[in-house]
Order: sequence, then C-alpha cells, then structure tokens
Amino acid sequence: MKPSYSSCQLSRESRLNAFAQTFKYRSPLWIESDSSLSNSGSRGSRGGSDEGSPGGAGSDSLHSSDSSINNFLDSKIPEHHGSSGSGLSDDHADPVLSDDDHAKTALRSPRRKSTAPRRSRSEFSMDDDEYSPATSLTSVNSLASLLKEKLQSIPQKMRKKPTDYKLRAFVGLMFLAVVFFVGFAYVLYHQQALTRAYFDSVQFNEPKRLIRIFNKDDVEILKANLAVGLAPKKKAYPCLPEHRKADGSECLEWLHDLRFYLKCLPHDPGVDNTTCYSVHWKALRPDISPTDCFDWGDTKVHWYGAGQSSNLTWPLNFGSIDFTSFITGDMQKSQWSNVLTRYLINSKGAAIIVDDQTPLQISVNKKGKDICIRAKYDDFAYANRLTEFPEMRYNICTSRDMKSLHSSIHSHRQAPLWDGLKPADMQTLDFLITEPIWQIAPRFKHELQDETISRYTEDVIDLGFLKQGHVLINEFWQNEIGDLTVDTSRFATLNVTVDKLHRRGFKVAFTVQPFISTESRNFAETVQKRLLISERNSDRRIPALTRFKTLASAAVLDITNNRSVPWFLDKLQAVIDEYHIDSFFLDLGTAYDMPHYYHCEKQIINPDQYKTIFTKTFEKTLNVIGVSSAVSLPRPPIFVSLPPFESSWEALRLVIPTILTYGVNGFPFIMPGAVGGDIYWPGSEQFLPSARERGSVEMNSNNTVQENGIELPERELYMRWLQMATFLPVMKFTHLPSKYNDERVLEMAKNLTLLRQKWVIPLLLKFKREALEEGLPLVRPLWLVADGEAALLVRDEFVVGDELVVAPVVNKGQTTREVYLPAGLWQDGIDGSLRKGNRWMHEYKVPTDRVAYFLRKPDDMRF
Repeated sequence: MKPSYSSCQLSRESRLNAFAQTFKYRSPLWIESDSSLSNSGSRGSRGGSDEGSPGGAGSDSLHSSDSSINNFLDSKIPEHHGSSGSGLSDDHADPVLSDDDHAKTALRSPRRKSTAPRRSRSEFSMDDDEYSPATSLTSVNSLASLLKEKLQSIPQKMRKKPTDYKLRAFVGLMFLAVVFFVGFAYVLYHQQALTRAYFDSVQFNEPKRLIRIFNKDDVEILKANLAVGLAPKKKAYPCLPEHRKADGSECLEWLHDLRFYLKCLPHDPGVDNTTCYSVHWKALRPDISPTDCFDWGDTKVHWYGAGQSSNLTWPLNFGSIDFTSFITGDMQKSQWSNVLTRYLINSKGAAIIVDDQTPLQISVNKKGKDICIRAKYDDFAYANRLTEFPEMRYNICTSRDMKSLHSSIHSHRQAPLWDGLKPADMQTLDFLITEPIWQIAPRFKHELQDETISRYTEDVIDLGFLKQGHVLINEFWQNEIGDLTVDTSRFATLNVTVDKLHRRGFKVAFTVQPFISTESRNFAETVQKRLLISERNSDRRIPALTRFKTLASAAVLDITNNRSVPWFLDKLQAVIDEYHIDSFFLDLGTAYDMPHYYHCEKQIINPDQYKTIFTKTFEKTLNVIGVSSAVSLPRPPIFVSLPPFESSWEALRLVIPTILTYGVNGFPFIMPGAVGGDIYWPGSEQFLPSARERGSVEMNSNNTVQENGIELPERELYMRWLQMATFLPVMKFTHLPSKYNDERVLEMAKNLTLLRQKWVIPLLLKFKREALEEGLPLVRPLWLVADGEAALLVRDEFVVGDELVVAPVVNKGQTTREVYLPAGLWQDGIDGSLRKGNRWMHEYKVPTDRVAYFLRKPDDMRF
C-alpha cells in the first residue's frame, strides 16, 4: 500500500521541492540549466516501456527517471563529494525500507512507474500526476545534502550578514563628509585659481571684481568691490596693446564698459614703510559711472577723514550719507562740510587718496557696510568735463599701522610748511595761538558802528584777565558787500577808532569776500570790465548771479581773470593805507554759493577749485589770518575755520569730531567758532550791564540772560563750551563772560585763562613745530597717541600734541563722565593725583565749573 502522509508533511516537502527547483537556477557550481536536464529527461523517457498498468509502468518510468537524475548528478558532482556508500548506482534494486530508514537513506528510493505518457520537461518537475512520497523524500534529501555541502564550501565572506544600521549610518555620514570636503576644495580651488596676485600684497578676483590688500604680516587691511553696478557675469579681458600704458600698469577691460589700470608706485623703503598703488578707471560709455566700494564690516576696520556732515560722525563709518558730490556745503542741509580733503584712512593702515580731477561722489552705508566712491558728471559740481566719459583715479596706500601711514602721507619734510615764511608770519601764527579773537558779527549792518567796536573792546579790557588779540569785524564794515570801501555813514571816525584799538594792544582784521552785490557801487564797473564769472553758454558780458548770506543777488569775481586780481588788490590796499588794517579774513562761502551755471575765463575742475585759487593768489600779498572754507592746505599763518555752529548742546557735541576730522585731513591749524555758538547778536547786546555796571538782569526758564528781548547762550552751555575752547588752538569770543553777571562764570573764566597760559599755550607752541615740519595737527585724536579699539571710538576726547588729554562735558546737566586714558602715567588736572593709563575711568566726577584734563608725566614719577 502507498504510505500515507499528513497534509502538513506534504506541504513541508512541497516547499522544499520548490526551494530545490529555485536553487537549481541560482547555483552555478553544480547544476546545469533546464535545457540540459530536459534533454536528458526526454532521452530517458523515450528509452522506457509504455505499459498500461499503473503500477508497473509508473514504477519503471520513475525508476528510469531517478536513474537519469542520479547519473546526471554523478557526472556533475566533484570527485571529493562522492563515496561508495552514497547509493547513487543503478546496478541493483533497492529494498523496501521503513519510514525511519527512509530518513537515513540518501538519494536512492524505488519509484513507481506511471502509465501516463511522459512529457518533454525537466526531471525535477513535481507535477501532481508524477508526485509520490518516495520520490519527494529522495529528491529533497539529495538536494538538501548537496546544498549543505555547497554552502559549506562557500567562503565566509560570501554569506549574507544581518543588517547593521549603525554601520550604514556611519558610512552615509562619511560619504556626505567626503562630498562636502570635495565640494569645498573645488570651490576654494576655483576661487584661488580665479584670484590673481599683484605686487605680492594685492589679490584681485576678476569674476567677482573683488580686490584685497594685505600688509607685511599677511593681515587683510583693505577689501573692495570694484566696478559696482556692472553686470555681475560680465567677463574681463586683457587690454589691447594700443590701450596699454607704457608705465607697466596691469590692464583689464570689460568690453564696451570699463577699462581698469593697476600699478604699484615706486617708493623708497629706506624713507618709510608706505607702499602705494595707483588705480585708474576709464568709462567707455556715457552711462557708465565707475564705482568702487570699500568694506568696513568684514574687515572690521574704522574709517576717518573726507569731511563732516549732519548724518556723519566719528568714525566716519558710523554715519550714513547718500551719493553726494564731494564739494563743500552746509552740514545742516545734509551736504558735506566747509573743509574737505579727498583722503580716507582706516584703522588697519590703509588709505585712499582720490585725484583732484575725478568728478567724485561719496556715499556711506547706503547699501551695506561700506564707503563708496564714484566718478560721475553733472550739470553743476562737475559740469566742466575734462574727459569724454567719467574717469576715476585714486591711490591706495598701506603701511605697518595707522599712525605711521598718516604721518607719512601728511609729512612736509620734502617741502616743510615753514619754508618761505617771514618773521612777521611766524609772529602772527604765535599771536593767534596765544591771544583770543574777538569776533564782532552783528545780525544787521546798522548795529555795527564806531561806538560798537569801541565799547566792545572796553569791556574786554575791563575783564582784566584776557589778552587783547584780534578784533575781527564781519563784512558790514562796507555799505554793500563788494564795495571794498568803508561805509563812512556809520564809521565817520573809523581811523580814530582803529588807532585807539592799536594803542590798547588790539589788532584789527576785516572780513572780505569775492562776492559783489548787485547793489554795490562796484557792480557796474566789474561788469563793464568783465571781471565777473559769466553764465555758461551765454554772452560773456552777462554775469552769472547767485545768493550769498543776506544778499538776494550777487555776482562773483572771476579770480582766473588776470585783470581782476590787481583790481581787487588795489581796492584793499586803499583800505589798508587809510585805516591801517592789520589783516583780513577770507569768507569764501561754499561751493553751493557759486552760480549754478558758472563759467570762468580759465576752466576750473569744480566750484571748490575757485577758493583754492583765490587763497593762493592773495596769501602772499595780503596778511590773511583765516579762511572760511578750504579743500587744500593754505600757507601758514592762515587758520582754517570750523563751520558755524548754532548755540545748542547738539552743536557742542559736533565740535570735537569736526576739529578731529579736519586735523586728520591734514589741516594742523584750526580756528573754532565762538564760545557758546556762532549766533548773531544784535549790536545793543554790547550795552548789557558789564562787570563794572551791576544791574538787574532777567532770567528765563532756560537759564539764559535776557535784556530788552536779547538772549545770550544758555549759562551752563556757555560754561561747558568755554571749558572745551580753552584747550583748542584758537579761542574766539563773541559773548563776553561778564555779560552773565555771575561770579561763578567770571571765576571759572579766570581759572581757565590761567590754565591756558600755564599749560596749554606752551604745548601748542611746542607742537606747532611738528605741525610745520610733519603736518601733524595740534589737536589730535586718541588713536594717534594710543593703541586699541577704545582709542578708535572715543569722539568726545582729544589730545593736545601727545601730552595733554582733555575730556570736556558735552551733555546738559552732566557732572560725571567716562574717561579713557592712553597708556602711560597721567596727572589729574582736577585733584592733582597720578592716574594709570591704558584704562577707562568710570563715573569720573566733573563739577559744572571744572573740566577734566590729564597731563602726561614721566613713568618714574610714580616712585
């Protein structure tokens, strides 16, 4: 009987048979393809008998098939897998075994023959009509044994291992790291490959148009984006031979847009450590404006110089201003100040010096943390086009540090300022430092008379502690601006008054301007002689008109006309001869005071060049003590004046940054405004009760003196302003301290006068020699005498030379302040104690009638 098997057993065996069928295709080591087995099976099937009985025929067929399989396996299994007891021989029939013995018997088992015809197929086929338990077990056992042997022969490393997620994660991270570093190396390589080095210290990335300059220690001291506004993908090419310069400049061109030249300027390393590079941009189209922006954020530098404006401060990069023509103007109108220099210096030792012929515009912090310079023509400031398209030329200079660079650029050793000075010039210079200037500047001309001047000087003498100095009279000594003659209706005895002033020890100075009022007696004469600036693109005989101060209509003397200079000198010489005037103050206005469509006989670059020509024309022929505006250094003893400041605390806070900026710009001799502010005072103010005429004076809520509606500067503001002015190169008064009728004010003024005579004046005269030789200012910023970030940012302290630190109070009601002392030993000016430098002093007490100052002492004095 046929053995019986449970369904669970049959299912297990069926799965094993299926696995064996699958393994046949996956094991290339010992089993051939279906085609080989199928052919072998077909041959075996045709060789068997075709009996109809189910038992005999089926058994023979199965036996024949089994024999074919065994023969096939014997031929394919390697020799080392075979044995005599394997049971793979067809020479004898197998006995019938029990169920237990079936499990121990390998490969051989009698199989029933089937009467069904054989199909041409693989011998391993397990169709239902061919299935028997004996056949199933034999096949499974044979395949399992062979599978086990073959698996054991496979190397250990070929076996499938369990999944290790930590390993996979580590490998993934390593892969990402490799990708990152490869990408970073690629970008870095291309950045370096596209960055070209010039002159050892200059790197220029052409695609980004980024220039970087390094010092001797490989520290980046300047970073600039060049050709800002040009298409970012625009490519540069080497210049054609005909466009190159013969001086060895490197040349690049952005086709049809810009041409760029870069050159290292020769210098003598034995003289100083300063190296300069010349940059020259040429626009190739009228709509192109060369623009370069110098970063201060990434490079962590601070910038100084150029000029001041209402939105700018100290350092320059802390303020903001849009692109504005770099010409003198009114600070309160968001224009540049009255004194400018095309010079910028940063705290790491790099400076920018722009050529005078460049139609320069400057912006600060408008689109980022940078200072931008641009060359652009317009119809006023740069209407006279020197080239077809805008060109921008400037030098970049570097040195080992900021102080040495500044000293090198402004040094006058090759042409010292004292060269050519007469003894009278040196005496005037000393006189302006040691004695005050008494500015008489009434608001209306009818308020200025002989009696006004005489009474004012009497009050000065009555003070008893202030020296006489210069009496500076504004333009109202004339009937109309431009008359250049004394108004005898108000000054019938001016020669007598001037003689009296001379006997009292005063010197007299008149203010003169190049403006001619249309109401002046000289207007018709100057028009007839064609001595005035004319209108552009019009008849040369028609003068160009403008406004100036109180004048609604005025013309301007054309100083480039050779006929105008002798005419002007003759007029002033007549005044000198008749009234014995000692000197003049040149009130030249600002660039915006020029006629809009100005046209001079000789072309000028911009309106500011006019004042430079005017000053240089008369500085040697007239005794000039000061100028109201400048863009170049005048010849000593001429002082450059600060802009007018109103009487307010905000204005007081602007005085120190402005005077420091002008000093950095190369103007060592600065004349500040009047103590308390440059407000016009009426002539009747001179008749307020003086020190010898005590009377009742009204006091308003602002702590200011009033008499008949006349208001003086606020008392505390006046006191703090006077404290600061004590240490400045020149002291200028409009309002006398006696007008307050306050003993505290008078006592403080006396003490400050003694302080100036004892300490300040000797130091100013000492450092005057350095100013004439090296161009260093008398009043200096802290960073010129100290190192460190703190010295770069302090904007309400200054140093006289390098020996006297001054820290005035500039805020209303304040009696304490923070004070920074540079390195060294300092003596406190208030209590006389010794103070260690290179530190901040917090909550330093400064009473209302005292000023904080510190004198440098030798280091061994502390013992």
